[in-house]
Amino acid sequence: MNPGMKLLLVMLIALEISFTQSLIVNCILIAISFVYILTQHIRMKALLGIIFWPLFPAVGLFVSQWLYGSAGIHFAWILFTRIYAYVFLGATFTLTSSITDLSLTLEQDFHLPSKFAYGVLAAFNLMPKIVEEVQIIKTSALMRGEALHFWSPKLYFKSILSAIQWSQNLAETMTSHGFVEDYERTHYKVIRITALDWTLFFVLLIIVQVLLFFIRY
Repeated sequence: MNPGMKLLLVMLIALEISFTQSLIVNCILIAISFVYILTQHIRMKALLGIIFWPLFPAVGLFVSQWLYGSAGIHFAWILFTRIYAYVFLGATFTLTSSITDLSLTLEQDFHLPSKFAYGVLAAFNLMPKIVEEVQIIKTSALMRGEALHFWSPKLYFKSILSAIQWSQNLAETMTSHGFVEDYERTHYKVIRITALDWTLFFVLLIIVQVLLFFIRY
């Protein structure tokens, strides 16, 4: 499915289950999402991560509702499964879609301004560089006998200065490559929303509506 359509579908379903209280529907969404993720040959480390890390907030909500809430243990299970439904729905997008394809389809099909689309793409591609720069800053500080921790304001200040320099270099690079804001552009990779994308979008959305309407438990 088109990445933009997939993102929209995930957001709509997540929004709907936020206002419904169906334990069975939550479990169905988790199961279907899990099977879909498995078919995409995701790394085992990533799969274990989306199972393990949400356990802490899910257990916290469950225990809080069970011990101190007034809606009973059934609602506690709804909150527990809702957390995992959010995570697995999000994983069907984040683990199976390319940020490059998402940026391109947002620009071409959803008419997002080019500067925002390429800005988002640049930010994601700079993430490894940012991690490397933070490590360099920490190492440089250690050579001067100073330890910078994640709560150190100096670490964030130096990182922001580096980011400002990168942003200026990136802007100059895009200009030198012929990027002009609000000017019609050609694309090396054209992404279109097909009839199959629309069909899948509405079929899946309708199925969720039917489940939410008939399954109230």
